[in-house]
Amino acid sequence: MSNEIEDCTREWTFASNSVDYIHMRWLVGSVPDWSALFDQAYRCCRPGGWFESLETSPVIECDDHTVKEDSAMGQWGKIFIEGAKKLGTSFTVVQDDVQKRAMEEAGFADIQEFDFKTPLGGWPKDESLRELGRYAQLTIESDIEGYVLFMANTLEWSKDEIQVYIAHLRREIRSGKHHGYWRQKAVWGRKPA
Repeated sequence: MSNEIEDCTREWTFASNSVDYIHMRWLVGSVPDWSALFDQAYRCCRPGGWFESLETSPVIECDDHTVKEDSAMGQWGKIFIEGAKKLGTSFTVVQDDVQKRAMEEAGFADIQEFDFKTPLGGWPKDESLRELGRYAQLTIESDIEGYVLFMANTLEWSKDEIQVYIAHLRREIRSGKHHGYWRQKAVWGRKPA
C-alpha cells in the first residue's frame, strides 16, 4: 500500500478508471470549484466504483432558540461564511446542496444522501448524541484558536477581538445552556459500469 499526497484542487495524478472507492471529507472552505473536484473523482473512479463526500455546515443551529443570533455560537457560521467569500471559496456547501449537484453533473449514478446533526456539548438527552456532542466539544476546545484565527485574521479582527470572541464561545459551549449543533451531509454515488 502506498500513500499519495496531492492537492485535490489540482489535476489528480491518479490514472483514469483506477480507483474503487474515493472518500473525501471536511474540505468545506478549501475548494474553489466543487464541480472540477468531483469531475476529477469521476475520472479516477473505476466503472462500478463509488465516490463519497462528507461535509459540514459552519452554522451552529438549534431547535429550541437557545443559540441566539448575536451570541458567539450564533456568530460562528457567519465568521466562516464571510471569511470564505474573501478567499474565493465557500462554507455553504451543505446549505447550497453542492455535493449532490456536483456529483450529478460529474455523471455519478445511484446518488444517495444522509443528513445528520452533530451536537456541540453534552446537552442532548440521548446518550449516543450526548457522547457525540462531548467529542465535538472536546475537538473545538482542544484547538479553538486554530479554528478561529485564520478566518478572524482574514476578516482583519484585532488580537483583542479574537480573544474576547474565543472567551465568549468557550463560556457558551461549557455552560450547557446553548443547545447548538452542526448539520452534516454525506453524499455518495456510483460511477456507471
